[in-house]
Formats: sequence, C-alpha cells, structure tokens
Amino acid sequence: MTFSQLQVLITAIDTGSFTKAAQTLNMTQPAISHAISGLEAELGVTLLYRDRKKGLILTDIGERTLIHIRAVMNHLEKVEQEVAAEKGLEVGTIRIGSFVSASTKFLPKIIKIFKQKYPSLKIVISEGTLGEIEEWLSNKVVDVGFTILPRKGMDVISIVKEKMVVVLPHTHPLYNKELINIHDLDNKPLILCGGGFESPIISIFKENRVNLRAEYTVSHINTMLKMIQEGLGIAIVPNFFIAHLPDDLCIRNLEPKFCREIALAVPSLKEASISVKLFIEEMQILVKTFEE
Repeated sequence: MTFSQLQVLITAIDTGSFTKAAQTLNMTQPAISHAISGLEAELGVTLLYRDRKKGLILTDIGERTLIHIRAVMNHLEKVEQEVAAEKGLEVGTIRIGSFVSASTKFLPKIIKIFKQKYPSLKIVISEGTLGEIEEWLSNKVVDVGFTILPRKGMDVISIVKEKMVVVLPHTHPLYNKELINIHDLDNKPLILCGGGFESPIISIFKENRVNLRAEYTVSHINTMLKMIQEGLGIAIVPNFFIAHLPDDLCIRNLEPKFCREIALAVPSLKEASISVKLFIEEMQILVKTFEE
C-alpha cells in the first residue's frame, strides 16, 4: 500500500465519485480507478463498488478498513505537523464537524483568525446533526467537532454556556408574565429549531416531566421567528440569537433557569494533532470576547 493509494480512496469516498476525486487530486479518472483497483488487488478484497444512482458505496470490509486508513493518514499528517512545528511552521488540515447554530456563531470568526495567524493551515468544515458529528468523530472523518453537553465517550472541552429564553409574540397569553415557568409550557405549541437547539430543550422538558408539544421543527432561526410572528407557536432559544428581535416579538426568562453548553469534542485530546490543539486554544480565546 502507498500513501497515494490511501489518499485516493479517502478522497473518492469523501467526494462521492472517481470524477470528483480526480478533480480534487489533479489526476485523471483512469489513474484514480487504477489506484483503487491496485489497493483492492493487494488487499485481496473489494472495498467499494459504483452504483449508477447512489454513486460510490463501501462494502462491509471497506467500511471497517476505511476507519483504519483514516487513522493512518491522520498519524502521517501528525508527523508532518511535528516536523513543521520544529521548523517554526504551522501546516496541515483541521477537519471540523459543526451543527448549524455553532457554525453561524463561531466559524466565520475563527476562520478569519486562522487565515491571519496560521495561513498554512487549511480548515475543512462538515455540517450535520449532533449524531452525524459524533459518527464522523468515531470514524475519523473529522478531527474535532462541536457538540452539546453532556456527551460521553470522548474528550470534551467546554467553551461557552448560553442562557435559554422564551420567544413569544405580544398577543400570546403568557406575554404579561415576566418569568415563565417550564410548567406554563405544558402541551403548548412550540417551534423547535434544529441544528443543536433542540437537545437541551428536550432534556429540560423530560427532567421536569412537562409534555413537550413540538408543533413544528425548522432548520433556520429566521424561519422560526417568522412562524412565531404568525402565531404558530413560541420557541426556546439561546439568548445571544435574539439580538435583533422583530418589534412584535419579545423574550421572557425561563424558570428553572437552564443553559445550553457548547463544547468541542475529540476522540482523544492527548493524541490530537498540533493543528487541532491550536484550534481548541484559539476557540477558548475567541469565546472570551463573546462574554466581554
């Protein structure tokens, strides 16, 4: 097996086709096919096959093997980073898994910081659900991922706690209450926003034995605000997300008070690469500016 063969296989799977892999690696499509065929011949197994509708599909042994291949490639990259660091350079790739709301708040600023301070470091972003991010971390698809605490089975570094508040229209029966108790929301129509918002909300309802009536679930907070304006329900969101609230909506504190705690997760902080540790350090510095 060669470094090139392993890189070709990973790129083909990540891009979903030999054609896209060839474009990414600046190779011809026959060269991509030849590299993977050679790898399969050497191993004596079929790692993937092409489906006209679904594209490239890993076989069972291909899925199991790919986890180890990603680990090998990550270790090789760590070697390159260690050598570069000895020379006073920062090089490599940071693969980040993020859910939508974390991407919106953190990624534009942290990417700008890295472009200025570490121009030779490349950042690759994959957005998905919390479950997908956990799977990507387990399978070495990403190096570090945003998550919501509590989270088991990985090393986590808490970066920020966000107070959750209620957003409702002026016409809502609870408008006159300065403090809304969680029991006031029993079986009331709620609009949930996916992408990392829903997990702590589900937990607080379960802990207080209150019936969560999730009338709608949307993927973007602006959609959620428009639906609240139309009287379709109310919502619970992190306080920082409602800095520019429409005039006909208001926020109310929730009792008992609870927070959404965002953290960074890595399979092993001890084994994390130099670039990942730099990312974690810069994120910890960045979140302090949100608190000031």
